[in-house]
Amino acid sequence: MSIVRAIFDSKAISFEEAFGAADCASADMKQAIAGWYRLYYEDQPQPGYDPSQRIAYTVVNKLCKTVFGEYQAKSSQPQAQAVLDALMAVRKQAMQQALIGGECFLKPLPSGTGFQFFAMGRDRCMIFGRDSDGVPTDVGLAEKSKSGRDFYTLLERRTLGPDGRLTIRNMLYRSDSADTVGTRVSLQTLPQYERMADSYTFPQPVGSIGLAYIKTPMANCVDGSSDGVSVYAAAAGLIRLINQNESQLNGEFERGESRIIVSSDLLKRDRDGRRGLRDHVFVGIDDDPESAGITIFSPALREQSFLARKKEYLRNVETVIGIKRGLLSEVEAEERTATEVTSSAGDYNLTIIDFQQMWEKAVRDSLSLCRVIGAAYNIPGAAAIDPDSVSIDWGNGILYDEEKTWAEYMAMVSAGMLKPEIALAWRFNLPAETPEDLRRIREAYLPDLDGMMGGDG
Repeated sequence: MSIVRAIFDSKAISFEEAFGAADCASADMKQAIAGWYRLYYEDQPQPGYDPSQRIAYTVVNKLCKTVFGEYQAKSSQPQAQAVLDALMAVRKQAMQQALIGGECFLKPLPSGTGFQFFAMGRDRCMIFGRDSDGVPTDVGLAEKSKSGRDFYTLLERRTLGPDGRLTIRNMLYRSDSADTVGTRVSLQTLPQYERMADSYTFPQPVGSIGLAYIKTPMANCVDGSSDGVSVYAAAAGLIRLINQNESQLNGEFERGESRIIVSSDLLKRDRDGRRGLRDHVFVGIDDDPESAGITIFSPALREQSFLARKKEYLRNVETVIGIKRGLLSEVEAEERTATEVTSSAGDYNLTIIDFQQMWEKAVRDSLSLCRVIGAAYNIPGAAAIDPDSVSIDWGNGILYDEEKTWAEYMAMVSAGMLKPEIALAWRFNLPAETPEDLRRIREAYLPDLDGMMGGDG
């Protein structure tokens, strides 16, 4: 059970008592976060509600695939490259968690001579404090495990002090149920925690809670606070309507949309409150039972009207979220490359760039953290990690359309607004910083122009 979900259970107070603090999210935010996770994971139909289309999952999956479609991160530093490789392994999980819950933390853990990362979604943490920019300064994390018949919960609280130093407190609890925290036991109870300290404060300022913070770029549409929101937060109501529409459409196909008209006394409840007939199939009228009889009303199926309504809902979801029109509503569309997805201008392309910038910031923050934490844990070479040594490439199809940009450059050259050497330097990735660089480009690609200009450009 997630911490956020537990907030609404009778057992929720045990988490807050154990941490000695309460999540600073408002009641509306806590309810919204729990709702976003339900929308993402729900797959079982209920009366009047069928989530089989998995709209929330589809939105997150398609955005995540597009963001990382042509992603590459490289560094000339072996130590920095090792961190990038570790981040590569969790990038999709971290992005998905951020898109679902609005916020996610990347937790770097020293491992041998390097690091490994864990993605902690909003459903696995409580935020007790934030700074003036909304960045968390006091958080609680939960890690579940099982040994024998017992369930264990490791609660970890990370607090940033006013001096910039990070304090980590670890508490282990044991329970006979996975849904409760239970009672506190020694960290030495389990071998994986026996080397942990109950409390540790870094001797040098870390400047953060020691976690790379990922927050979606959308404004909070729940309560206007600094809490991050799910990528489909604004469309949550529409998604529920789609699920209701799906249930109604499936019901009509199941019974051929037939309605059986009977006298209303046949629909009365018995002593146990059960109706004699199913009222979504049988329609009762207040008339003499002997004269009413049974009449079957069976018009043509309303397949097209239901499908059109469902398609309009999906288009509205695309509009509210800001993704490319047709990505959800055109179900017959073939899988597109990243270039094809972003080839048209609009909100969708801007949204993808926003998420890429969000991840790039998390990568550079992770490198900075590993440098500080690695030095504290004596990880070889960690102190030399340089975030500026990293080059992140999102590919041609994500940030821009190369052919379109080249056409724009050529139009500027023809209009006399740009030197042809600059356009060629961009096209062939050539240096163009000095007059000597421009001269070499002219000699290689524009010999006639170089002769006309006397070679001194």
